[in-house]
Amino acid sequence: MMHSILSGDFPRSRVLTGLLIAIFIGLALGPFLFGGTVAFRTMGLICVFIIVVASYDLMLGYTHVVSFAHLMFFGFGAYGVAMALDAMGSNFTAIFVGLGASLALSVVVALLLGLLSLRVKAIFFALVTLAIAFAFMVLVNQLYFITGGEDGMRVAVPRELGPAFRMDDTWTGFSLVGWLWGVITNPLAVAEVTREAFFDVRMNGRLLMYYVTFVLATGLFLFMLRLVNSPFGKVLLAIRENEFRAEALGYRTVYYRTAVVVIASMLATVGGVLFALVTRYITPESTLDFELAVFVLLMCVIGGMGTLYGSVVGATVFLIAQNYLQDLLGGVSDWMEAMPLLHYVAGLFGADRWLLWFGVLFVLSVYFFPTGIVGQLRTWAAERERRRQGKAVAEGETAEQTG
Repeated sequence: MMHSILSGDFPRSRVLTGLLIAIFIGLALGPFLFGGTVAFRTMGLICVFIIVVASYDLMLGYTHVVSFAHLMFFGFGAYGVAMALDAMGSNFTAIFVGLGASLALSVVVALLLGLLSLRVKAIFFALVTLAIAFAFMVLVNQLYFITGGEDGMRVAVPRELGPAFRMDDTWTGFSLVGWLWGVITNPLAVAEVTREAFFDVRMNGRLLMYYVTFVLATGLFLFMLRLVNSPFGKVLLAIRENEFRAEALGYRTVYYRTAVVVIASMLATVGGVLFALVTRYITPESTLDFELAVFVLLMCVIGGMGTLYGSVVGATVFLIAQNYLQDLLGGVSDWMEAMPLLHYVAGLFGADRWLLWFGVLFVLSVYFFPTGIVGQLRTWAAERERRRQGKAVAEGETAEQTG
């Protein structure tokens, strides 16, 4: 059954398998394991960006198509559903109209972009996509009366998807992180720490929206996994390895590259729709900014390009670091301020320096994991398997000689 679900593309590493299972369980049971608004928002963003990063990896990791316009399609989805809800009211019809219109626009733009630009060299295609993405961001900023400009738009979700919609049931959650931290800092009061770790989970619209996002992210990820392991995906890999040889074998590579751009753009659009519904407020900075495009690229590289599983690991690692590294650095800075001599360098560990230290972590990850976390874990697993097989062969030869 798992062979069919994963399309035969297994993690191929015990460590990676355990990591992916932990992420899946953490996201599936997250609202009942991690209390607080920040944790809830982080889990929702992880689900959204798994879709966005995995769809970007379809182009970059599997086909070597470098596009800076991927976040433009993400913006299509976010602004499309936001404008539909603003014009038609907070109802599900508006959501589906916004989704349909955004997908239609994404298909048209991606087709034009692919057919007109993918015939040129890779660097020129990247520059063309950068120019188009920048033009769209300027357009969104200028059309203030429609998009809200730099101020952004509030996304008025239906009542059933908001915190105002509450069911009668209240479930009990257990704050795993809070309990572990309490046990570490106060090991003599385990019973009290355990009691304080329980919290109430209200069954409301925000929780429903989260699980809709989680289910869609899981389904779309499995769809992409099936896609890259299909004959279509094998052609993409052939184009990545040697485009001229794939062309010589009779494959119209420009059509395949255009198709993967269209598919990836549609997936990014769905991610944008979910982002707008989860966050309920969008701005050009949160959906179209060049910095966000760089972040998506970093998630892809950190996780491992050309693996899809790397999108899950990369998005999880990056967003946890982005949301919690500031708090961690703030605590370290406060501790250093109270220590003699160390207070002179405490400013380097301030919460506002999180990007500096994240850059250091990124450099270290590239150095120790040159093929990304997933790629390196698979490499280590393959090396261990080769050593095990070599040892088994040597033992067999020794036994034959002894006999």
